[in-house]
Amino acid sequence: MSSRFMPAAGTCRCGRIHFQIAAPPIITMACHCTGCQRMSASAFSLSAAIPSDAFAVTQGEPVIGGLHGEFRHFFCAYCMSWLFTRIPGDAFVNIRVAMLDDPSSFPPFIETYTSEKLPWATTPAVRSFERFPPIEAYEGLAKEYAIHVNAGAA
Repeated sequence: MSSRFMPAAGTCRCGRIHFQIAAPPIITMACHCTGCQRMSASAFSLSAAIPSDAFAVTQGEPVIGGLHGEFRHFFCAYCMSWLFTRIPGDAFVNIRVAMLDDPSSFPPFIETYTSEKLPWATTPAVRSFERFPPIEAYEGLAKEYAIHVNAGAA
């Protein structure tokens, strides 16, 4: 993702919550797990990992929803739009790409939980994983994503 697309802004469906990202994603993804299917009411969820210090809620107060576990899923309390997820350690925030004002610039680079993928669901992801990639793979995937984006493929 070129910095020419930054900053990028997003809102919930009703417009009560606004957020902004000030840096390109570390990586973009589609998750096919049944949890994401149910929370997004779709075949998969789309997200972009953004460095925490480059993410800000600029209006409104999101609330925690989902399973209230170690992954904190944030929603609009009014329209219940799933906006972002904070991952343990808070190094990055997974924003829901569909909540961005222009989600077309953030196609998924990887897809996860293909073991739970609906058989007819397809994405343009370059890399696929039956579950999450091993933690040690993310640094290489992020580098591969940066090369992919800088080559103009995303």
